[in-house]
Amino acid sequence: MNAVQFSATLDILSTALGFTAPVDGTVSRYFRDHPELGANDRNVIAETVFGILRHLPQLEWITEGNASTREILLAWFVGVKRMNLKELPAAFHDKDKERAGNMKARVVRDAPLYVRAALPEWVVQALLDEGRDEAFVLALGYSLLASAPLDVRVNTLKMKRDSVQREIERHGMACQPTPFSPWGLRLEGKPAVNRLTLFKEGVFEVQDEGSQLLALLTGAKRGQMVADFCAGAGGKTLALGAMMNSTGRLYAFDVSEKRLNNLKPRLARSGLSNVQPQLIASEHDQKIKRLAGKFDAVLVDAPCSGMGTTRRNPDLKVRQSPVSVTELNAKQTSILASAARLVKAGGRLVYGTCSFLPAENAAIVAAFLAEHPDFEVLNAQQLLADAKVEIALDGDFLQLWPQLHQTDAFFAAVLQRKA
Repeated sequence: MNAVQFSATLDILSTALGFTAPVDGTVSRYFRDHPELGANDRNVIAETVFGILRHLPQLEWITEGNASTREILLAWFVGVKRMNLKELPAAFHDKDKERAGNMKARVVRDAPLYVRAALPEWVVQALLDEGRDEAFVLALGYSLLASAPLDVRVNTLKMKRDSVQREIERHGMACQPTPFSPWGLRLEGKPAVNRLTLFKEGVFEVQDEGSQLLALLTGAKRGQMVADFCAGAGGKTLALGAMMNSTGRLYAFDVSEKRLNNLKPRLARSGLSNVQPQLIASEHDQKIKRLAGKFDAVLVDAPCSGMGTTRRNPDLKVRQSPVSVTELNAKQTSILASAARLVKAGGRLVYGTCSFLPAENAAIVAAFLAEHPDFEVLNAQQLLADAKVEIALDGDFLQLWPQLHQTDAFFAAVLQRKA
């Protein structure tokens, strides 16, 4: 790491470690304000910042807490990158190197389980309380230390997956079909796919394979009435529209006008004509009440801790807490109950999160079923098998794990209103 990269990394960490905003935005703003940084500089800086945040529980243990930003960076090189003192960046002084010698004595394998797994202590406790053993926790923690792969979803209304694969490879980008999603391709490295004409023409969208499977579980079909209840910027909305072959009616509900505005250019690229974006004031909006009992399928990708996405958003390990999850639980319960009103007899309700925390997943579903005896659980593995997707799951729910499925840690429960 050269002097320019070292200085920039310290600058970004000084802001990022305050955890007042998502780290990806902090990094993007810094790069925008410093156009003199080259592509290699940006890559080294970003990888270091995200790597430090992924390993932060370990780095805090190595530094024995209350460390300066400079010491955290030093611990990264000594404790994670395993550099000897002669290999350290020249910007470190003799005093730093003396401190580094003390850090080398703090061996992570001797640390508590949550440190070794590089996860918050309360998250590890939640997994242990669920019955997960130490080996599982460590495997999950280690998998979340890696950077996430780049998955894309092929818009099959415009081109077949094998044709898109050939076109992407023709541009020198290695990729292969995702193991589960029938629409997915996984690319090697982090190529700038948004520069490809195929992307600009809506032939594919960037979307994690797990997210694609959530859409698939709705069973959306041609001519149906379907809702994406928490549409956001519309990744799953676009997948649902393609499943419906741009027929029927597809409502994209969200409380954020900004997020729905971000959907518009993606929608234009996709070629879909059956999507109706709908801004709502809350999950209790009158628009929801007027549409009660009319939908064949409703997808609820609920607001959640995002703990399953910490390969991409490592700062969530610190920004979330038991208190924030409890607050989310109230919102999740309310949203799921409201969305359920839209589902007609025999219709399907899919509740999903990008989390592995039981409090956000199975507990929410169990509470919902206790209050709504007119709904029953469908087996997710069987539904996926019916869609020619073979995947081994534990129980009725979909729970994806990065160490097992190479996706973000998505959860989904498929519920059906009894006829």
